[in-house]
Amino acid sequence: MTTCIFHARLAVLPLALAGAFPLFAQSQSNSLLSETVVTATRVAQPLSDLVADVTVVDRARIERSGATGVADVLARLPGVEISRNGGIGGTTSVFLRGGNSQHTAVYLDGVRLDAQSGSGGVAWESIPLAQIDRIEVLRGPAAAVYGSDAINGVIQLFTRRGEGPAAPYVGVGAGSHGLSKVEAGVSGSVGVDSAVDYSFGLANESSDGFNSQPLYLRKPADGVRNPDQDGYRSTSASARMGIQVNRSHRLDATVLASDMESQYDAFTYKPASPVDDTSRHELRTVGLNWHAQWTDAYSTRLSVTNSRSRYETTPSIYLTTTDLRGYLLQNELRFGPHLVTATLERREDELENTAVGPNRSRTQDAVALGYGFAQASHTVQLNVRHDDDSGFGGKTTGSAAYGYAITPKLRMTGSAGTAFRAPTLYQRFSDYGVSSLQPETSSNLEAGLRYTDGASSLGVVAYRNTVRNLITYVNGPGACASPYGCYDSVARAGYEGVTLSASYLLGHVNLTASVDFQNPEDLDTGKQLARRSRRHATLGADFHVGDWSLGAEMQASDKRFDTADNTTELPGYTLVNLSASTHLSRDVTFLARINNLTDKDYQTARTYANEGRTIYIGLKWAPQ
Repeated sequence: MTTCIFHARLAVLPLALAGAFPLFAQSQSNSLLSETVVTATRVAQPLSDLVADVTVVDRARIERSGATGVADVLARLPGVEISRNGGIGGTTSVFLRGGNSQHTAVYLDGVRLDAQSGSGGVAWESIPLAQIDRIEVLRGPAAAVYGSDAINGVIQLFTRRGEGPAAPYVGVGAGSHGLSKVEAGVSGSVGVDSAVDYSFGLANESSDGFNSQPLYLRKPADGVRNPDQDGYRSTSASARMGIQVNRSHRLDATVLASDMESQYDAFTYKPASPVDDTSRHELRTVGLNWHAQWTDAYSTRLSVTNSRSRYETTPSIYLTTTDLRGYLLQNELRFGPHLVTATLERREDELENTAVGPNRSRTQDAVALGYGFAQASHTVQLNVRHDDDSGFGGKTTGSAAYGYAITPKLRMTGSAGTAFRAPTLYQRFSDYGVSSLQPETSSNLEAGLRYTDGASSLGVVAYRNTVRNLITYVNGPGACASPYGCYDSVARAGYEGVTLSASYLLGHVNLTASVDFQNPEDLDTGKQLARRSRRHATLGADFHVGDWSLGAEMQASDKRFDTADNTTELPGYTLVNLSASTHLSRDVTFLARINNLTDKDYQTARTYANEGRTIYIGLKWAPQ
């Protein structure tokens, strides 16, 4: 029944989009189209000039969302799904265009985030949303620019950057399940021509949580689980400072620290002596950047970055730590409509893990070239990159993209690209690892059409991405030390689909919508990839009534399967969220939000519950 309802609702959206083609286009208003983004090519570009499929989320939208996790914000964007084991502190995966979570490269203020434990990827639950000011999401492979991991896309997260007079803020909030939030910070700039800009932020968030694995979702084979509430506590801080040394040179430094402690239900539980199983995530990032504008046409950027991701569980003992250091030297040369980039990059990974033994490490050295052309109706972007990995040798990737403005309002794009992901140190050197594993590789084709008319727009993107040498866990004895199975690069996956997205300004009402039709498939078995649906959609409306800003949104997802053999089905679901905000005074803003208005009972991972209906109320003081 749920799936039928989803089909009925989903069928309306493409008809509405097609019927309104003269009015709709991709969800970017004129203000967004004129702003600058850096994710597509690592070079600042107007959003309107991009050939790539990019979405930008600003701080105002993040605050209106009332979300408590970065993944929850991403789940409301075109082409994105998430899966979570219980509450906000549970293991979280983000699927971009149906790809595996580790197939998206993630950066925070230019600092690469990744883990070398397990299958790799980012621990999304460890990233504090309170410190994030802006998000850029690039859909499509970008290994020719970013190297390993960017098979399905890139997500860039940015903390606040100071400008103008000092702007302090203090925010407090409370919600369901004992949720409480406190945040404070200040940003601004000082000196002649704002030579020094700064931003500092602190945040604390805690919740009593809910039972992440209630009895009614479990089977006898799942074992006895702790019936307690699984809460969390998060503390984070960030700092960012920039110094304009002179007209030609600028220095930037960023720091972020986050501690997330959350409870979970382990497989073993003794009612006679119950113990709360707890996990702890620690995330630390540091970035130093120097930018030199030698002439109007030629500039250089040098970056040195470091991230540390640490995960520990108690009382069952498990500890893993990944240190990732990055060095980037990029030169840019502009002449007329042409832009040429030349990049040298080095990445150093180190893994400390109880299942690996001695610390393991690897390096990747890369050289990359890029060429961009934008003039009149034509846009061209070409990139090529060669990575040399200390474990398996060299890998060359490339991409070519072209955009043509058929009319001033209608633009078509097309691109092709290759990408790869190196196996993690855990996949190579743990008891379940195979040291000879080869990198996963992919090839992608996509085409898009975008129509923009004032603040209204409509976009459609079709893509097909094929991944070979996909690393999976194979049960039974194999080439590794474990008799229970090991990693092997024998699988293939296909990610193909169509994304429609739209925005329309009707009076004071801003309407947005997106629909994804996708087929994330195991090409060897024909099965649907685990925890990803074939159809999902969003629909939203923001409008004003007097002094109030009101919002409503719908998130809908078709059924998905919890396992690769497609034997355990997770039913489809539809969520409705409402929000309202107003200024109680010039400097104080009130926000209220209801998520999952209908109290829908749904799962994105088998046996793990999601929050039912929740209410959040917040106040923020920010002098104008």
